Amino acid sequence: MSVSNTNSDKKGKSKEEFVHDVFESIAPKYDLMNNIISFNRHKAWRKFAMKKMNVQPGDTAIDLCCGTCDWTISLAQASGTGKMVGLDFSQNMLDIGAEKINQLRLDQQVELIQGNAMSLPFDDNTFDFATIGFALRNVPDLEQVIREMQRVVKPGGLVVSLELSKPTWQPFKSIYYVYFRHIMPFLGKLIVKKYEQYKWLPESLISFPDHKQLAAIFSKNGLDHVQAHPLFGGVAALHVGTKGNKKSGV
Repeated sequence: MSVSNTNSDKKGKSKEEFVHDVFESIAPKYDLMNNIISFNRHKAWRKFAMKKMNVQPGDTAIDLCCGTCDWTISLAQASGTGKMVGLDFSQNMLDIGAEKINQLRLDQQVELIQGNAMSLPFDDNTFDFATIGFALRNVPDLEQVIREMQRVVKPGGLVVSLELSKPTWQPFKSIYYVYFRHIMPFLGKLIVKKYEQYKWLPESLISFPDHKQLAAIFSKNGLDHVQAHPLFGGVAALHVGTKGNKKSGV
């Protein structure tokens, strides 16, 4: 996950500090809670994203806000030999991801970096893919992050976001918001004793653009052939944009 540093937030902390504290504190139970609150759908959504990306043997990627590295690992396994980078601001998240990577013996292929999604420590045109999963709504300037992702991919490479979104049809929309705003924070309190942290997650979605607006932002920032795929009634959405020439398979 990434971080925001705009206005002051909870208990006098900047939003950057608060968001960092959230993800540092929930890291040990992050995977468990992802399974519970998404009804395990996040795995199917990531599988759909991988199908659309069509990663080829030897392809390279940077996974921004990689968290505990599930998507980073999927990218590495699909590529087989290509260099993978997972970048996150939370060292606790990266430590858990590193354990997974070591267990799968992918440590020679995957490099984990504690860093800032707003300013990537890589040259232009370095990777075939740049991905960000369930984190774009947390960054201080999503357009800057998209520009950075575009900068570090090669011409023809893909910028890919998998993110929570906003359902557009009733009555599912009303049911979803009741769950997201009330039931999910209660589950966080019940299961991992983290109420404020899981109360904040739905708050982070309030001002986030819907899937059509986000597609327009991708295009505004120079990406071509932008595709938006609402998932599970709009609960999540996959966005894919191409830098320069279109990459086959999307």
